[in-house]
Amino acid sequence: MDFLVFTLPGCSKCDRLKEFMLASEMTYKEYDVSSKEGRSKIKDYIKILRRDESGAIIIPTLIAEENETVVGVLNSAEELEEWLKSRA
Repeated sequence: MDFLVFTLPGCSKCDRLKEFMLASEMTYKEYDVSSKEGRSKIKDYIKILRRDESGAIIIPTLIAEENETVVGVLNSAEELEEWLKSRA
């Protein structure tokens, strides 16, 4: 399974998600959405991203892919933990 994590600098929720993944020995590719590369890559998933009440994309966003098919869109370490339990 491949994991893509979209983050912003200084985001404590982003840091918690990455810390959880590292503690769980999960590998992931990180994209900083304040960079050109990050903004370009997140556009690949624009139709499935969760948004807040104002319509802004929720960061962090973790995309889980299996065989190039998205199997999960998560926005926190807690959501990831629950998602992993549900797949065990």
